Amino acid sequence: MAESSLAETLAQTRIALDLSQEELADAAGVSVDTVARIEQGKRKQSRPDTLRKLAGALGVSVEGLLGLAVERHSSDVDVAPLRRAINADSSIPGLDDDLVDTREVLTLPELMASAHAAWQAYVDGRHGELLHALPVVLADARRAIRNANEDERAGAHRVLSTAYRLGAGIAGRLELDDLAHRAAVRAVDAARSSDEPEVEQAISLRYLAWALVRQNLLADAERVATRAAAAIEPRMLDRDPVRAGIFGNLLFNAATAAMNAGSSGRADDLLAAANAAAVRSRGDTATEAAIFGPRVAALQRVDFAVRAGDPEQALSLAATVPTAVGNEVPAFWEAGHRLFLAAAALELRREPLALGWLAEARDLAPDWVRHQPLGKRTMGLLVERTTRRRGVKFAELAAHYGVGAARGKSQI
Repeated sequence: MAESSLAETLAQTRIALDLSQEELADAAGVSVDTVARIEQGKRKQSRPDTLRKLAGALGVSVEGLLGLAVERHSSDVDVAPLRRAINADSSIPGLDDDLVDTREVLTLPELMASAHAAWQAYVDGRHGELLHALPVVLADARRAIRNANEDERAGAHRVLSTAYRLGAGIAGRLELDDLAHRAAVRAVDAARSSDEPEVEQAISLRYLAWALVRQNLLADAERVATRAAAAIEPRMLDRDPVRAGIFGNLLFNAATAAMNAGSSGRADDLLAAANAAAVRSRGDTATEAAIFGPRVAALQRVDFAVRAGDPEQALSLAATVPTAVGNEVPAFWEAGHRLFLAAAALELRREPLALGWLAEARDLAPDWVRHQPLGKRTMGLLVERTTRRRGVKFAELAAHYGVGAARGKSQI
């Protein structure tokens, strides 16, 4: 069944609850004009805060309000608005006009809150919500820069840089690698005019290095990441968790580039430097700046052992990973670790263990894992090795990873 539009879903849900547009607007804390324009199809993209308010007032999830089934694959979502928003330029009039209300300019605190909500959707793997809202965040930030006073313009550039980074991230997840690269370059450009240019440029360069890895420009990726890491590296007695996190994440990117280029020794050295910084940190943190800490660094060591073709070492290292405390490490990062463990277990012919970790990964970040080739490849091999019926749960897991139901055939 085709997805319902936001206009259709909002109107139908409101009517089913016997609410007028005025009553819904009052309950959600938005203007009647906002409700009317969405239902009329005049506002096709909405800010994260508006979506949450309307969904809360109607008692539905944001995904439900957008007409997205929970199990729906994010690559089916229309990415044209995101592409337009990333490619738009303030010097070209008209491209943002249908994304935002021309009568409204967000204040800097409102803009920052909107960008943070988009980032939260990104780390939670809520791709449909992010794809819907991010174009508006980008348009809002560009408009704020044009209208801000001197004191707030640099802060608006910081928000714009954050939004472009999110664009790079989601584009990469959807395998739109050229768009991811363009968004990352624009993030670096916006960071130069921000109120924290050194930090913001370093964060943005991390996304650029990641985009370069995805394009298989490995030497460029390692060079960008290591130079940015050297520039932001915390000093000997510097306990700044932000700088440490950015430094560590940049080294992760550099190590990935080195590993993919066949330089495992170089990758080990880079990981060791990142791990040393993690040991000095005060614990794991997940912010717009970086996802870093002792557990994160330990997860990276396990994952790299799998990439290096040493599954026994990977499972041995997994037993030494610090226990998670709360939800500091995002679900998609934890899910990725399970995919590497599943691959290692399968290589050692420990199929039940591999199946359990694939299920854990799906439960942690269901939408995110659909886009991970490692999960699909591992599940496909499990299907190929199966010589008997394995039951409904096995079939559901295979379907989630996009593996055909026919025994002995993997749709990788």
